[in-house]
Amino acid sequence: MNMLFLGIDTGGTFTDFVLVDQQQIRVHKVLSSPDAPERAILQGIDELGISGKAVTVIHGSTVATNAVLEGKGVATAYVTNSGFKDVLTIGRQARRELYNLQPHSLLPPVADGFCLEVDCRLSAEGEWIGELSDEALARLVAEIAESNVKAVAINLLFSYVDDSVEQKMKAALPDDLFVSISSEVLLEIGEYERGIATWLNSWVGPLIRGYISRLQKGLGQNRLAVMQSSGETMDANQAASQAVRMLLSGPAGGLVGARFVASLSGRKRLMTFDMGGTSSDVALIDGNIQLTNRGKIDHYPVAVPMVDMHTIGAGGGSVAYLDSGGMLQVGPESAGASPGPACYGNGGQLPTVTDANLVLGRIPENSLLGGYLPLKKNLAETAVNQLATEMNVSLPEAARGIVEIANEHMARALRVISVQKGYDPNDFTLVSFGGAGGLHVCALAEKLEMNRVLIPVYAGVLSALGMLATRPGRQLSRTRVSLLNTHSNEGLEKEFEQLAVRGRDALIAEGVVEDTLSARYSLDLRYQGQSNTLNIAWQDIQGCEQDFHETHERRYGHRLDMPVELVNIRAGIHGEGLELTLQGQAISDTEAAGETSDVTPVYPREKLPVEESIPGPVIIVEKVATTWVADGWDCRKDASGNLLLTKLPSPSQP
Repeated sequence: MNMLFLGIDTGGTFTDFVLVDQQQIRVHKVLSSPDAPERAILQGIDELGISGKAVTVIHGSTVATNAVLEGKGVATAYVTNSGFKDVLTIGRQARRELYNLQPHSLLPPVADGFCLEVDCRLSAEGEWIGELSDEALARLVAEIAESNVKAVAINLLFSYVDDSVEQKMKAALPDDLFVSISSEVLLEIGEYERGIATWLNSWVGPLIRGYISRLQKGLGQNRLAVMQSSGETMDANQAASQAVRMLLSGPAGGLVGARFVASLSGRKRLMTFDMGGTSSDVALIDGNIQLTNRGKIDHYPVAVPMVDMHTIGAGGGSVAYLDSGGMLQVGPESAGASPGPACYGNGGQLPTVTDANLVLGRIPENSLLGGYLPLKKNLAETAVNQLATEMNVSLPEAARGIVEIANEHMARALRVISVQKGYDPNDFTLVSFGGAGGLHVCALAEKLEMNRVLIPVYAGVLSALGMLATRPGRQLSRTRVSLLNTHSNEGLEKEFEQLAVRGRDALIAEGVVEDTLSARYSLDLRYQGQSNTLNIAWQDIQGCEQDFHETHERRYGHRLDMPVELVNIRAGIHGEGLELTLQGQAISDTEAAGETSDVTPVYPREKLPVEESIPGPVIIVEKVATTWVADGWDCRKDASGNLLLTKLPSPSQP
């Protein structure tokens, strides 16, 4: 029986599908259904003609992310030790606006009435200062019953040393409650970060469980896996209890897809740039996808491993305006999908980045957005001209100003993940994807003095492709605060193996073949007395210490003559992914958008000859994206279907 593999990325406007059928790839898009995301997924499956067939579905979902951003979690009780119920409210006492004397106050994550305390206490050394009595446990169960909550988050001090009481509390609570304990969510030091992760997991967990249940029912007997924020997949049955690990599910797919597709063209050191309608995501891939445990969703720290990504509010729908001082600004406000930019013809009247690109002729006038939505240049000109009048400049000057401001925002974000971390951008290839990224990529490369750009095949649905290019995996960790030189290589390797067993057991339970599993170990290290750590790949104690000094010097410009402290040990366990090849290029059911846009040549991407040099300026169109190859750049399509752009030497250069 022929097995089908389907990658699905649910976005705010579109739900993207990439179907692999005997190594033939088909792509599809449908409008998302935010009120019930599974409805759009089942619609797309039906339109692809694969309903009732055996399909393995790998899915990236925004359900958890949207619930957090919109504040729509369920009523959740937070349980902790006596005297510590305000930890989530106090946080790290870091002010978002350092010099604002009247900062906007934020509501506490958990209302005071839902913060419950228990009289028990464990020391940092694992000794019980005060044990949990049966009476105290009975009172806690009664309080939770009276509160009418749907979920519970339990976070006790030093539970990463001994989690027996957390487990006892969980066992005493009714089965109909969604219960998260911190020792299962994040087995690490830091009661605030561990508490937020545990609370987030319970706050949105019932929503994820309900969504996955409805989707599985619609899929029948077909297997469903979901993308984690770390860029690895997890079986849907286990993901229902790990909602906090799905907060960057879709963007993680994009990075996996970028790494996979770029490797086909021999590129391993990448700076990725994903530009959508509302925001842009940037990340750095130096061989492997970088993970962080200092990510954020909205203003909440999320300490579970996730792809290291920087997001800004600059996208194709970002609105341009003059501020109170008369300066041109772009974003973060967006026109969204409805009404969208003025050129959509859906009632939008404010000038956006997409309108400016259309005015400048970088998007052909007769383009069909997403393959079906015609753009109206006259409406774009009207919107941008209103701003031009306010600025007392010509229409093209206003449009160029909008694009330039947007480019500067995005270039600044790219500097954050490269220059500010000690990397030279010119050592990397800039990989651009998303519907709007190709319109700006040449300008961004020039701002960062980069000479190489790659526009991936299937760029408009790369996150969905990334779902298929990833592999099943788990990221596990445990706190071990101590001086590094007090450990032995044998002792640390034994602790790594203990973590790895947990990961292997979870993956084998999903059906992953044991012989295919591999492990990657690492340490979180810091100078004694520091707060932040650097993650160093394990080799041996001496090698890790040397790598730590070198990494610290590259990142911060100096090294210290101080003892190195171990904080956490980490183990990444992986199975094998789908053997994916890109035979043939993106299938398009649209014809070329035209032969010229004003005076700029226009080429349909699928008809470009392989390895033929095409100098800019030129516009390359496809069903779900447009690429602007600027003057001074050369473009060629390689055998994998990727577009490789190279900066040409200026006439003054030898």
